[in-house]
Amino acid sequence: MSYFDAASAAPLHPVARQGLLAALDEGWADPSRLYREGRRARLLLDAARATAAEAVGCRPDELVFTSSGTRAVHDGVAGAAAGRRRVGRHLIVSSVEHSSVLHSAERHTAAGGSVTEVAVGRTGAVDAGEYARALRPDTALACLQSANHEVGTEQPVTEVAEACQAAGVPLLVDAAQSLGWAPVPGPWSLLAASAHKWGGPAGVGLLVVRKGVRFAPQGPADERESGRAAGFENLPAIVAAAASLRAVRAEAAAEAARLRELTERIRARVPELVADVEVVGDPLRRLPGIVTFSCLYVDGETLLHELDRAGFSVSSGSSCTSSTLTPSHVLRAMGVLSEGNVRVSLPPGTPAEDVERFLAALPGVVSGVRERVGAPVGAAPAAPGTDAAAGEPGGAPSGPGAGERVVDAVGRRCPIPVIELARVIGQVPVGGTVRVLADDEAARLDIPAWCEMRGQRYLGEEPADRGSAYLVRRVS
Repeated sequence: MSYFDAASAAPLHPVARQGLLAALDEGWADPSRLYREGRRARLLLDAARATAAEAVGCRPDELVFTSSGTRAVHDGVAGAAAGRRRVGRHLIVSSVEHSSVLHSAERHTAAGGSVTEVAVGRTGAVDAGEYARALRPDTALACLQSANHEVGTEQPVTEVAEACQAAGVPLLVDAAQSLGWAPVPGPWSLLAASAHKWGGPAGVGLLVVRKGVRFAPQGPADERESGRAAGFENLPAIVAAAASLRAVRAEAAAEAARLRELTERIRARVPELVADVEVVGDPLRRLPGIVTFSCLYVDGETLLHELDRAGFSVSSGSSCTSSTLTPSHVLRAMGVLSEGNVRVSLPPGTPAEDVERFLAALPGVVSGVRERVGAPVGAAPAAPGTDAAAGEPGGAPSGPGAGERVVDAVGRRCPIPVIELARVIGQVPVGGTVRVLADDEAARLDIPAWCEMRGQRYLGEEPADRGSAYLVRRVS
């Protein structure tokens, strides 16, 4: 089995395992106590903090350990916003932040604050100038991830941090995906990260608050971790997290170059091997091990199951694979194809042979899934006389006239609305239109993406009695 989901959780690094086992014997006591076992535990905790701080590029007394990266984000946002309440209650986030940041923003809004969400382009990156223009006199805090967890796009953190510094606004960086590769550049003010993203154990997060940043910890007071992270420290896991961070950093330069070559191979060859594929994310400014692509006419959940059966563990942002039946907020914000979405995130040490096996297996898996859902074969539109909505020949055009067809896909989930559109587009004359009725949230992304991939013109979305109507004009 080839594990290709390191962006969710990287396999435990051997150094993390060694550190965890050693600390179980030496670091079980309370590090706040003055007796011998407590002093020994305190030495381990201080050494782990110094190691992690060196990797981050901060002072040890600026860094605390939390119970998770999500906890670090929630505490960081709440504490920084509360510390600057006299300035204002305005928060800035990007539209592709991790859900932990967006959930913190929702809570901030519910408590009476305001939030500006900065949009991204099709590569998933914010424009630094647009982000700077979102800063206001009442901005208490700005948040920006260092790199995206779904598509790997790196954000212009340095430029945004400099703009925030000039405006006197602290910037919180979610560095969960990038910290194992390199320190975060720029004059940022707060940083959050999670150990299981770089090969440390789960249940350890980092929260860094630079000296001079006004910060008011929320919740009941606690004497541990400078009052910023309540609860008894999980010292064995903390030791393992710090040791593994140092280890992966020592290997990062060589491993990054190797993984970039492998992901470049995937980015280049998947569109050659599989028809109707959109590779998403920035082609240059991206993390070494992440590559994401979406396949037209593919049920994402079935695709992931079939890849699992073929021996590959991957992730997806398709609505078909989520309990909410909506595409990931990242793909929505980018405005890219969501159906049949696959995220390949290679852990360090991935053999090139595993990537070759994946590339060899993928075309057959995708074609099998497409055949199962009745997807069109090839790029050619259906011949005139086929009723796409009914799936039978000889159907009469519906709608205002012969120049428009209506496809009723209400109640049908991805990728069926796009499949029905592809079948019927050849039945209208050039200049004619197809109106697709759908109530699947993915259609809002996938129909415009299909038009761009097929060279047809997307005219927009209109309200309908049931769901929404998506209007497409045939131009070729």
